[in-house]
Amino acid sequence: MTATLLDAIASDATIEAFFSEDREIEAMLAFEAALAGAEAEARIIPPEAAAAIEAACHSFRPPLDALRAGMAKDGVVGPSFVALLRKAVAEPHGKWLHFGATSQDVVDTGLVLRLKALVAELDARLAGMIEALEHLKTAHGETALMAQTRMQRALPFTAADKLDTWLRPLQRDRVRLAEITPRLLIVQFGGPVGNRSGLDGKGDLIAERLAARLGLGAAPAWHTARDSIAELGGWLSLVSGTLGKIGADVALMAQNEIAAVRIAGGGSSSAMPHKSNPVAAEVLTALARYNAGLVGTLHQALVHENERSGAAWTLEWLVLSQMAITTGAALGHARQLIAALNFMPDASIVQPAAR
Repeated sequence: MTATLLDAIASDATIEAFFSEDREIEAMLAFEAALAGAEAEARIIPPEAAAAIEAACHSFRPPLDALRAGMAKDGVVGPSFVALLRKAVAEPHGKWLHFGATSQDVVDTGLVLRLKALVAELDARLAGMIEALEHLKTAHGETALMAQTRMQRALPFTAADKLDTWLRPLQRDRVRLAEITPRLLIVQFGGPVGNRSGLDGKGDLIAERLAARLGLGAAPAWHTARDSIAELGGWLSLVSGTLGKIGADVALMAQNEIAAVRIAGGGSSSAMPHKSNPVAAEVLTALARYNAGLVGTLHQALVHENERSGAAWTLEWLVLSQMAITTGAALGHARQLIAALNFMPDASIVQPAAR
């Protein structure tokens, strides 16, 4: 993709890498090697064929131009990828490559392998965000603030009270992620129409051994049931949404007439040098609203016609990666914002006299 100035606020190189061509190819090769090994264990393909396939998968590097051309022609990378890899395996073993599988198996399981790394990365970042907020609460929690309800001054409370409204949803989001991960990180192996046919009744056994080799959970074929993918998208939107709420709060609290917080190193103005704009807070709000829109689009990808939908599948590819990148970017901006944040006591609040 072409780099733009917007990348400075809306991109995340680490998250983007999980959706790169190199990582996708690496994951698909892992699938084919593991499938061959599982099928050899189940005595569906010869052991020497599995060994040849595994060796080819370790050394094969497909020409990207050929894969891109195949993607444009077939609407999915699977056919061109398998054809190129089959040539690398060579006869007499090439015919056993991808045996009993279909493009959706290699593409979806390849996606899940990358989502496994993505989930670990986002969970670690979320834990770091929670820790940063807890440190801020320890340092500034007793600061007296004026609560605001419906944009009006309400009653006194403390910075700890405010920080709890930011912390608790993020803590629940870590719990949610742990709950959805077993449903998400499962192997996809269904064959041409999802019923694991043509494998001498050993389809379930192969799926179990394939999952074990890849470090994923075993499950029935889910090729048209995209609820776990949609569930991940919902979680991404929840996280970015909570971070957006933090951003909205900080932007309001940083207003000159309120001055409940001070942000070190705020953004500058080309015309008003006295200003310090709450840029990071504003970006968090924008990213939250962007992901909130995308999650509705991702839910459109739940609608798979019959046993496979090219349209729904393509839509999912377009949206899920962008939601993950947006959430990663938001977590990065949020950590920087919290590190720069200082709470300022409200002078109108009468403090109890010291004894």
